[in-house]
Amino acid sequence: MLQHTPVNSGWIEVITGSMFSGKTEELIRRMRRAEIAKQKIVLFKPSIDERYSTDFVVSHDKRVIEAVSVEDSKQIEILSKAYDVVGIDEAQFFGLELVEVCERLANQGKRVIVSGLDQDFQGKPFEPIPQLLAIAEFITKNLAICMVCGNPANRNQRMTADQSRVVIGGKESYEARCRTCFQPNEFVEKKPKDGYEQVISANA
Repeated sequence: MLQHTPVNSGWIEVITGSMFSGKTEELIRRMRRAEIAKQKIVLFKPSIDERYSTDFVVSHDKRVIEAVSVEDSKQIEILSKAYDVVGIDEAQFFGLELVEVCERLANQGKRVIVSGLDQDFQGKPFEPIPQLLAIAEFITKNLAICMVCGNPANRNQRMTADQSRVVIGGKESYEARCRTCFQPNEFVEKKPKDGYEQVISANA
C-alpha cells in the first residue's frame, strides 16, 4: 500500500515493537533524512535513560544522534517551537501526557516521530504507545529475533527478579522472545561459570 505524505499538515509516526527490534535505528534514520532535507530537527529522550549517554540517543548497534534529555513531555512541547520535525525516543517512559503533546505538535504542522515499546515485561500494553497508535497517521511495528528459538519476537523477557514495571537495561537485563518462548511470570537466572540457566518463578 502506498503511503502519501500529508501536504500542508503535521502528522504523527509511531515506530514500535520489542526491545532489540531496531526501533531506535529507524528513528535515527528518519531524523537523519529529515536533516538532509534541510528541515529543522530536534530529538528528545527521557532523562531517566542514561544507558549510553545523556546528550545522545544511541541505538543497540551503536548508531548515534544528538538529543535533548528531558524530565517530562511538557518540556518537549516547550522546546519544540522552532523545529519542523520532532523525534521522541523511549516514549513509554513519558506517560499518557505525551499523547496530547504529540497531538498539539502535529496540529501545529510538525512531523512527530515517536519510538517506544508497545508491551511491558509482562506482555501488557505499555502506555502511552497504544494510545499513540490510535491517533498516528503512520505506524511501523518491528520484530526482533527470539533468543531461544530464532522465531520473530515481539515480547520482552526480563532476565532479573526485579518486578518493577520500569527497569532500565539492555542485553544484561532483557531478551527478545517470541510468543511461545515468552515467560511473563518467570525470569532466567544466568550462571555463566556453570554454563546453565535456571528458570525461577517470579512469585516464588
